[in-house]
Amino acid sequence: APVERIGRLKALREELAGVADLLRSAEQERDEGMAELAREEAGALRQEEESVAFQVLRDLLPKDDGTEGVKGLLLEIRAGAGGEEAALFCVDLFQMYQKLAQRKRWRFEVLSLDEAEFGGYKEVVAEVTGEGCYQQLQFESGIHRVQRVPKTEAAGRIHTSASSVAVMPQAASPLELSVKDSDLKVETYRAGGAGGQHVNTTDSAVRITHLPSQMTVAIQDDRSQHKNRAKAMKILLARLYEEELRKRNAALAEKRRSQIGSGDRSERIRTYVWPILLFTSFPFLFHFLSKK
Repeated sequence: APVERIGRLKALREELAGVADLLRSAEQERDEGMAELAREEAGALRQEEESVAFQVLRDLLPKDDGTEGVKGLLLEIRAGAGGEEAALFCVDLFQMYQKLAQRKRWRFEVLSLDEAEFGGYKEVVAEVTGEGCYQQLQFESGIHRVQRVPKTEAAGRIHTSASSVAVMPQAASPLELSVKDSDLKVETYRAGGAGGQHVNTTDSAVRITHLPSQMTVAIQDDRSQHKNRAKAMKILLARLYEEELRKRNAALAEKRRSQIGSGDRSERIRTYVWPILLFTSFPFLFHFLSKK
């Protein structure tokens, strides 16, 4: 129970304080055997303290936010301030979440990808499904800032750039959104850009507009019109579902808008600093001990 975990956390911290006093006394008396035992005990207590503190923090997080039972989400990452370096950082963020999904055994599928000319991403949208994926990723929404020397920087100067992350829960069923066929305007057109003659000679690109909200999604990644339409509908339904959640909870809406901001560097929830492998996640501070 939450109350029991809070009590256990207080007891652990008191035990840690007692072990710390014992360690100082052993070191003053030069009793290496006792000091070693105290260090081992302190290490075990700290490990348990971290685990219990995390459980207490989870107990404090809001649970009734309209997303109970949600097992899928759309992850949208966009390059923000910083130009070319922001687009490269967008790739790093995408790969970070992709590796996390692999470790958690979540399904990870790219729905839309807009590549920049120099190899980075302007925008990428991926679908993530799996037990607990939304509950663990929902607080990733916001501006992620990076401070590092770009690969394109010859003088070795540190640059600051940013990318935005949006985590949108998916409705368990389209019926929850009451989306009618008459509310949708579906247009097909010829895709532009690279792809050979097939892309330029067939109407494979799809644009879907939700008329009541005027929300529009366009996809041209795949050569199949049917696949592009399915991807566009997934993104549109997720955005409409997110909008529905906003209407149900005005406080959540304000929080969501403040999380995303404008994409400027100053509006961030986390800062990654290379090469010292440190990042700050407001209001917490974390240190990477090793890069994997």
